[in-house]
Amino acid sequence: MYDPTRLAALVAVAEAGSITRAAARLGYTAPALSQQLAKLEREAGTALLVRHRHGTRLTAAGELLAARARRVLDELDRARYELASLTGLSGGRLRVGTFMTAGAHVLPPVLSAFRRAHPDVELGVVEFEPPAGVEAVARGEVDLALTHVYRPGPVAQPPAGVRLETLLTEELVLVTAPGHALSAGAGRLPLTELAGQPLISSAPANSHRREVEAELARAGASVAVRCETPGYVLVCALVSAGLGVAVVPEMMAAVAVAPLGVRRLGPPELGRTISVAYRTGERAPAADTLRALLRGGFARRGAVRTGAG
Repeated sequence: MYDPTRLAALVAVAEAGSITRAAARLGYTAPALSQQLAKLEREAGTALLVRHRHGTRLTAAGELLAARARRVLDELDRARYELASLTGLSGGRLRVGTFMTAGAHVLPPVLSAFRRAHPDVELGVVEFEPPAGVEAVARGEVDLALTHVYRPGPVAQPPAGVRLETLLTEELVLVTAPGHALSAGAGRLPLTELAGQPLISSAPANSHRREVEAELARAGASVAVRCETPGYVLVCALVSAGLGVAVVPEMMAAVAVAPLGVRRLGPPELGRTISVAYRTGERAPAADTLRALLRGGFARRGAVRTGAG
């Protein structure tokens, strides 16, 4: 049986005309999407794609499978909609909180899948810098919210009536300008190797990063540029320009537009856990459905990042 995620990838390439554009549409990296398509070709037992100078086109077999895939995906969407009608998801409003990274790179395809299945539900999205989204869930301002914590760092208990469900645990990795000596080696880079390195820092403005950057300071890294916002897009752009090195979530290193060198760190290993906060003790079919889609979206993100699945 073909994996619907891989079928959706084939349809995206057929519509976008290139793996790079399809990957951007789906929120994947191009190499990761290529791996999924290669697995689909092995399942099909024949070539589905032909790469050329201007992009990618489907073979005759690819066109045939893409046509069937569209029907399969349409039927799955129809099934979701019909099930939603049975469970009361034929109207109403769903308010979602998110932080910048997830809002830009994971949430859009998940909301797109939700909208295809439940077009009558009004969607609202609000950006919060964690942990403010958790408090917004407790106050009833949003129905659920994506949030995160860093390792090392304090882990606060959620407010009464709010539960946190872990969606993804990822490492923090070193990013450098392309060709930098620290990104050239194999294996993990001990934090002590960062001694004397100019660091692009987002603390103390980004309070959740303070413990992480305290760990980097103990290793001897010295702040070269201090970003007063927690935007990793800007941090990665500054690193790519050669203004220093930085430690960022693996997800951000994978989707960065600017060219970077990347290397894993440790010991000790640094990390970030992404969770969804939601209220307990109330019937919320729309929020429950979106949580299920988020679980799938983050699971695919983790599988694509590691080449698994």
